[in-house]
Amino acid sequence: MSNMTIHTAHIAAFERALRAQERSAATVEKYLRDVRQFAAYLGGAPLTREAVAGWKSHLLEQGRLPTTVNGKLAVLSSFLSHLGRRDCRVRQIRLQRRLFRDQARELGREEYERLVAAARQKEQPRLALLLETICATGIRVSELRDITVEAAAAGRAQITLKGKTRVILLPGKLCRKLLKYARRQKIASGEIFLTRGGKSLNRRQIWAQMKALCSRAGVEPGKVFPHNLRHLFARCFYRACRDIARLSDVLGHSSMETTRIYLISTGAEHARTLEQLRLVS
Repeated sequence: MSNMTIHTAHIAAFERALRAQERSAATVEKYLRDVRQFAAYLGGAPLTREAVAGWKSHLLEQGRLPTTVNGKLAVLSSFLSHLGRRDCRVRQIRLQRRLFRDQARELGREEYERLVAAARQKEQPRLALLLETICATGIRVSELRDITVEAAAAGRAQITLKGKTRVILLPGKLCRKLLKYARRQKIASGEIFLTRGGKSLNRRQIWAQMKALCSRAGVEPGKVFPHNLRHLFARCFYRACRDIARLSDVLGHSSMETTRIYLISTGAEHARTLEQLRLVS
């Protein structure tokens, strides 16, 4: 085993295992990308714990954020376990809990509304409604497939991802908009957000369409990506109910610690809190 090298067959087998576990398409894509990156780093050299540690150092030397490096190491640990090479796994970087998030990447409610307005101005009703659907429900972009005509008619959607199922309520106004759009597009049943060819919209298509709105909406591109709409929903929902356990259930998180990350204040908010303490005379 000490002379083992990584081949495309190993990666292909790992992909089959991930799909058998019903991992989302985005997750599979990310896992394979990280594993191939590590394989490229090895360049045919034997797989050893020292090599994995070297990759960890290499990523840091490249200026990758510790959180990014930890994410890649977590993926690699999964791959190594799949290969039966747990002996090659290395520890992740220990990080202090984040006190506040980067305000430069936070999408505000007013900016979100400008994005929706820009989509309408560009005569992209599907994109405008898609933005409203994610932001009004907090679903992941990969869960849009569960927003169906039947769900809009019932006022609730059954969301299935990663082997887990949850039911979310859909606001009445959103349901009316979804059903009106479906009628115009002559969609009698099933998924509502489809391409002209009748296929599901994928993450890349949605990402590209959102980015194309930035200039017209006057919003920094770094703030505009599907998952940021989910974060905006989380902050608005929590301000309304102050119940993190309930929010965790709505978002479909397995751990409230994950939900807590969504609610970290910005640096500006943190600074205001410090000023309000009035501890400097």
